[in-house]
Amino acid sequence: MSAEQNTNKKLILEILIQEGLIPPDKLEDLKKHAKNEDEIINSIINKGMVSEEDMAKAKGKVMDIPYVDLFGKTISQSVLHIIPRELAENYHLVAFDKQADIVSVAMVDPGDFKAIEAIEFIARKNNLKIKYNLISTSGFRFAHKQYATLGAEVEEALAGAESVDTSAMDKALEQDKGIEEVVKSAPVSKMVSVILKHAVEGNASDIHVEPVENETRVRYRVDGVLHTSLVLPKYVHSSIVARIKVLSNLKLDETRVPQDGRFRTEWEGRIIDYRVSTLPLFSNEKVVMRILDRAAVVLDLEKLGFEGRDLEIMKKSVTKSVGMILLTGPTGSGKSTTLSALLTILNSEAINIVTLEDPVEYYIDGINQSQINPDVGLTFAAGLRSILRQDPDVVMVGEIRDNETAELAVHAALTGHLVLSTLHTNDSFGAIPRLIDMKIEPFLVTSSLTTIAAQRLVRRLCLYCQKKIELPPDLKKEVDQIIAGLPPEVIKQRLGKANVKLEFYEGQGCTKCENTGYKGRVLIDEILEIDEELKKIVSTNPTIDAIRETANRQNMISMKQDGILKALEKKTSISEIIRVTQK
Repeated sequence: MSAEQNTNKKLILEILIQEGLIPPDKLEDLKKHAKNEDEIINSIINKGMVSEEDMAKAKGKVMDIPYVDLFGKTISQSVLHIIPRELAENYHLVAFDKQADIVSVAMVDPGDFKAIEAIEFIARKNNLKIKYNLISTSGFRFAHKQYATLGAEVEEALAGAESVDTSAMDKALEQDKGIEEVVKSAPVSKMVSVILKHAVEGNASDIHVEPVENETRVRYRVDGVLHTSLVLPKYVHSSIVARIKVLSNLKLDETRVPQDGRFRTEWEGRIIDYRVSTLPLFSNEKVVMRILDRAAVVLDLEKLGFEGRDLEIMKKSVTKSVGMILLTGPTGSGKSTTLSALLTILNSEAINIVTLEDPVEYYIDGINQSQINPDVGLTFAAGLRSILRQDPDVVMVGEIRDNETAELAVHAALTGHLVLSTLHTNDSFGAIPRLIDMKIEPFLVTSSLTTIAAQRLVRRLCLYCQKKIELPPDLKKEVDQIIAGLPPEVIKQRLGKANVKLEFYEGQGCTKCENTGYKGRVLIDEILEIDEELKKIVSTNPTIDAIRETANRQNMISMKQDGILKALEKKTSISEIIRVTQK
């Protein structure tokens, strides 16, 4: 990094302090844990201390380039296309205004000289002058979407897709030839590409392609909630499913049984993996694709949402060379991501880490990752037996599903290994009785277990449209009681002082959060640490009530309490906490 760049970073931090966006003591604390200004700025953004827009404004002041906010602004197509779409994508810039022969261009990185050369070439060719502006990354993405909407791009592809219908598919199948050409035809291929691209651009976690009466519906799951994004004519459904099957190397002529596969694409220099599942329905097949974007995955406990006492316990747990760490929660609660974060902490040349997963979701360099395959007898139990002969230091088992796997995992934790796994229970208290139900002796459970963490994912409040609200009297009374049950030292650790004014916020909806009031997700958790007192209780009375009573004496924070604390920190809303924690 040049001396000028270093100076700019320091000036940006000074502006953030001057404008009261970062308290000086917080900055000093960040400096203790960061090597340079780059790391400090990244930490500030990742922790949500300063919005991306405020950071861009500060950068603009330092570089003496006007900042522009394009959220909610409709750009004329004639102005937008002054800069070709491919060039705009490559260099993260967009033309947004034109007055006479002066074109206003917004850039994420105004210091990118190659981008400036490209813009100046276009300007000379068209006798234009350029006025440069600075834009945030999310602002650029919003503006860039106006090159073409999902519906418009698919409509364009549909114009040539009428010949690629079910009868063409059936004919190709009957002749046992030509089907590859049918599903690789330009309209079908383009439709699938557009569906995938818009899902990644919209930060979707899953894509559902499903037949509904006389049409095909495409739904995206964003921040845990499904939204219908596109409705297609029914005649293209078979072709789209077949195209996805070809990409995933699945059997095209098998429509009677479910199939699983995966494929990979590249988008803006990022490798995106898609985990594919097909399911035969009454009339046709449904396809669900899980999007695994390694660049978007946060593998840091603090960034995921662990705070205070819980963060300390999790970090302490992975320093132990033996024992078992269990994560509990329903499907989609982020357990796999938390496991990957723990493995990332442990990952080093001196340690042999072996995993057994179903399926492998996040590939981590330096870790031996294996996927179960029941068709050939590679179950969790069989795989775990083999792993223990691979001289492992750390073993990660994707899920404890049966008595045999539970017994082997406990045995591994007792014989000099650190074991990480997941279990399906509603909360952390239910994990111990569940293991005992799996025929594990209580004294073996407490001897092997070190930590049990339960978690859920809640939506993050949008930074731009959150507004203070008054809680209904009944809900306010309930929240007051939950806060009253928290030790003062916990409140002080999390909120900065023991006596806090209870203020809660809701997102109102704006262009920056697609009018949902939320952007992104954060976990809420509860962590049960297996100490000596708890071991005695489990050995004599392993009921959930007895375990919960002992945990309260540990100053344990329940999941709902953690959620309310996060709501007080303006990270989420009370309505989200109620939605996710209600049983």
